[in-house]
Amino acid sequence: MRQKVKEIIEKMTLEEKVSQLVHQARAIERLGIDEYNWWNEALHGVARAGIATVFPQSIALAASFDENMVMEVGDAISTEARAKYNIQQKYGDKGIYKGLTFYAPNVNIFRDPRWGRGHETYGEDPYLASRLGVAYIKGMQGDNEKYLKTAACAKHYAVHSGPESQRHMFDARATEQDLRETYLPAFKACVKEAKVEAVMGAYNRFEGEPCCGSKRLLVDILRDEWGFEGMVVSDFMALLDFHRGHKVTDNPVDTAAMALMNGCDFNLGFVFPNLTEALKEGKVTEDRIDEALERVLMTRMKLGILGEADDNPYDDIPYSVVDSDEMKRLNEKAAEKCIVLLKNKDNILPLDKNKIKTIGVIGPNADNRRSLDGNYEGTSSRYITVLEGIQDYVGDDVRVLYSEGCHFFRDQINPMAFKNDRIGEIKEICDESDVVIAVMGLDGTLEGEEGDTGSDYGMGDKPYLSLPGIQHDILKIAKESGKPVILVNMTGSAMTLNWEAENLDGIIQGWYPGARGGRAIARLLFGEANFEGRLPVTFYKTMEELPDFIDYSMKNRTYRYMKNEALYPFGYGLSYTEFEYENTAFTVDKDNVIINTTVKNTGKTDGIETVQVYVGAREEWAPNPQLKKLEKVSLKAGEAKSLEISLAREAFEVFNEAGEAVICKEYDVYVGGSQPDLRSAALLGRKPAHMEVRECFI
Repeated sequence: MRQKVKEIIEKMTLEEKVSQLVHQARAIERLGIDEYNWWNEALHGVARAGIATVFPQSIALAASFDENMVMEVGDAISTEARAKYNIQQKYGDKGIYKGLTFYAPNVNIFRDPRWGRGHETYGEDPYLASRLGVAYIKGMQGDNEKYLKTAACAKHYAVHSGPESQRHMFDARATEQDLRETYLPAFKACVKEAKVEAVMGAYNRFEGEPCCGSKRLLVDILRDEWGFEGMVVSDFMALLDFHRGHKVTDNPVDTAAMALMNGCDFNLGFVFPNLTEALKEGKVTEDRIDEALERVLMTRMKLGILGEADDNPYDDIPYSVVDSDEMKRLNEKAAEKCIVLLKNKDNILPLDKNKIKTIGVIGPNADNRRSLDGNYEGTSSRYITVLEGIQDYVGDDVRVLYSEGCHFFRDQINPMAFKNDRIGEIKEICDESDVVIAVMGLDGTLEGEEGDTGSDYGMGDKPYLSLPGIQHDILKIAKESGKPVILVNMTGSAMTLNWEAENLDGIIQGWYPGARGGRAIARLLFGEANFEGRLPVTFYKTMEELPDFIDYSMKNRTYRYMKNEALYPFGYGLSYTEFEYENTAFTVDKDNVIINTTVKNTGKTDGIETVQVYVGAREEWAPNPQLKKLEKVSLKAGEAKSLEISLAREAFEVFNEAGEAVICKEYDVYVGGSQPDLRSAALLGRKPAHMEVRECFI
């Protein structure tokens, strides 16, 4: 393939070469190059291109803690992508969002719950983000030895997580320790393990250099250190920020030159046409243009959309796979695995519909389709909200009363009404109901990317972590009714739910669970499915305990560095059954730490345990014990299974102030159903098994 690409490049004029380095690549008929728009999105389903399966948002997928499931979802998305591409080509539809190059996954670290785009990520932990990012990319790109199924793109490289309002001029500063321990691992795994085809640079600067033109990030680390062979893409219009926002260049010609010569191969935007002038002025070389173009055309060649590809098996995927029954079943299964049970007072859940005559369903997210899909979403042929899921599940056996209850963030639903204009309706519904399901939270109009949100919040970031508007007041009214109240919190991020945790009977973190999420939530509420989701982010008690939003130091951020007690910790989640660990033993040799344990389901309900292994170095400067291994174990009631888990040297590496990976003398190793913090132990009523490891790998 590469030799064929080189032969094509040799026949191209300078203008033709440059025309292929922007997302709206024009046709060059004499060379057999068709027009192609590179811009396409598939964060959790094929987006912005008509009907497709809308899977749970990325942060929800992360809550599954399930690599195999995320890979299965990635494979399903790429199957639909190929099917849609095949029919689009058949009818000459070649516009934006119609290609096979997808700007996903987002493997940035969700370091601060205020960041509006955090729900696009796999959470706050580098190990979890690495494992799920790799799984998603492998699912997307396929396992054919010759062709890519689709081309994935890991974004946004690097040290990027808000604020949205400052991203076009912000200079993110991080210590070498934080860079290596937090901000780079997921990208490194995507490159070295998943062989991701593309990496997208971030909008912001890092250490004074725009990320899309940072020699250190794009050349020294990505190419020379990690051996990346794919293409580097700029974020949309990010190159304009060089001279408009960051002001590190004076004009578009200098911007194009800086980006190209510092490692950016491809411009999602319109600055790279200035490369022709930059070459005339001696600011770039044609060899570098050819190098970038070779990487770009190699991606098209590997996709089978350049040159002859008669043996490409993906060309035969039919449109009938799109929105099929199989896809719908996978979507519901994924949603069930993602949703997290945070509180279940006196086992109020699961509900028994045979003992309930009337259910009250209230709240602005109860019948809100936008709360199902997050952002960068596709279009589903059917949406099932929480209200609809409950109505469908109980049928005519139970009466369901519904009220929107309140507006998301304003004091009243009707702009001409007084504050809390549904208070009478709410009180009556609660009085008449046996149990109240309050569906609150946010949606993609309240948290998201700059420019995508349409609310009073402005730029997409959250100004506070409590439920907005008068949602909290509505919950208090429901509580005052004396009826059991179950909160379904549908957000893409952590919230401060202190009053709710203290006063409500049940709390479910529903995330943005995909187009059919309402059905999954109903099945979980009534016990037809069991909860297995775990939190991929920390739920803090207060926003005030967090460092400044623009501070990129990891001190007091996330479970790995925080000193205070969490409300709901990373890795936490309840089930309808109980699990115990028996006969746990640790064996140490020069190459591995081997953990043998037996996990037993001691309850009366089938369930899936998320086995978590944490490793902590006994050094003051090191992080708290960090997640280093995951296992999902399916157990029938009363069943036990034995596991052997191996930890290699890499699991014990921590980074010193110079950003160097080091092995310490003493470690603590934990295995169980949570991290080893006191809050998790108190909530679950059990602690992980523990072992001290000394002078291993030294």
